[in-house]
Amino acid sequence: MIPFIDLQAQRLRLGGKIEAAVQEAVVGGAWVMGPQVRQFEADLAAFGKAKHALGCANGTDALALPLMAWGVGRGDAVFVPSFTFAATAEVVPWFDAEPVFIDVDEKTYNMDPGHLAAAVEATIAEGRLTPRVVIAVDLFGQPADYAAIKAVCDKHGLKLISDSAQGFGCTIDGDHPLKWADVTTTSFFPAKPLGCYGDGGAVLTDDDELAQLMDSIRVHGKAVAVDLKDRTFDHDPKYLNMRIGLNSRLDTIQAAVLIEKLKVFGEEIEWRNRIAKRYNEGLAPHVSAVPEVPEGNVSNWAQYTIEHPNRDALAAHLKEQGVPTAVYYPIPLHLQPAYEMYPRGPQGLPVTERLMEIVISLPMHSDLDEATQDKVIAAVASFKG
Repeated sequence: MIPFIDLQAQRLRLGGKIEAAVQEAVVGGAWVMGPQVRQFEADLAAFGKAKHALGCANGTDALALPLMAWGVGRGDAVFVPSFTFAATAEVVPWFDAEPVFIDVDEKTYNMDPGHLAAAVEATIAEGRLTPRVVIAVDLFGQPADYAAIKAVCDKHGLKLISDSAQGFGCTIDGDHPLKWADVTTTSFFPAKPLGCYGDGGAVLTDDDELAQLMDSIRVHGKAVAVDLKDRTFDHDPKYLNMRIGLNSRLDTIQAAVLIEKLKVFGEEIEWRNRIAKRYNEGLAPHVSAVPEVPEGNVSNWAQYTIEHPNRDALAAHLKEQGVPTAVYYPIPLHLQPAYEMYPRGPQGLPVTERLMEIVISLPMHSDLDEATQDKVIAAVASFKG
């Protein structure tokens, strides 16, 4: 059977470098916040063109850190797309705030800036919630329309998070989403384009004070430089707790893995784009739509997702041909039992509710060879349903 994501191929290609890095971390013995974490944070900041990068336990905590630092809470509205994984919205009720669900663009599957603007205006008019934050998602690896989303945020004084759990490494005219966002968050879950060998995440920002606050929060609210300006504390700052925090640290061993993977990540994005282009050329005649990336944008192709009117039958056919598929997302968040009580933007989310019936993702990873890709294309082309 063809693998949906072949992580072992990448490990073998790296020729034992990851195993050696892990062994070095194990022998070094600094298994929590060791030197590899600091090195990786520096490397990640350089790659993402950010002043600060902070590792944390997972991509969900990465979203929670800035919300906590900004004091988001009861009575606040956080605007999120519904066509995304639960983590994007999940963090909002943690702090007694409410997610407001926004529809997506029919071609990029990312947050629709027009619907966002209407939802913010409607929330203000209703008066029940105070708009505070927008979380835009770089779905399937493609950057959201940050210029337009940022304009809405600036108009209403909202903070902007780029949820780049799937899209880290994507760019718009060479710029990372952080050019527009206050914070970029990402996940190092193993299936991500830049994934570790367990859970992990990070936040990136150019805001010096925000970086300090998030550093404090990820380690139980420890004292940081901004806290110690007018006080003396001669002990480990983690024993002076200035705010309520979390235990959300990136493991040293995972940082060691990520250091090696980040070295080849830029080249792997290029490979993924070559693979996606070849998919588009081979599949366009056989499906309703292949992915479109706006001119000037670069996707990291976390997923390769097509549209087909008979999606479920196609999935069954491909399974018979030994081709795995995945459906992201069969139930959008605003229709999930845990989230159906939260507000939605004006006129609902018709694009999201159409996409849930027709999208299907095919095997995609940086080591997908042409022979295997040809088998996938042929299997799709052979479907007559």
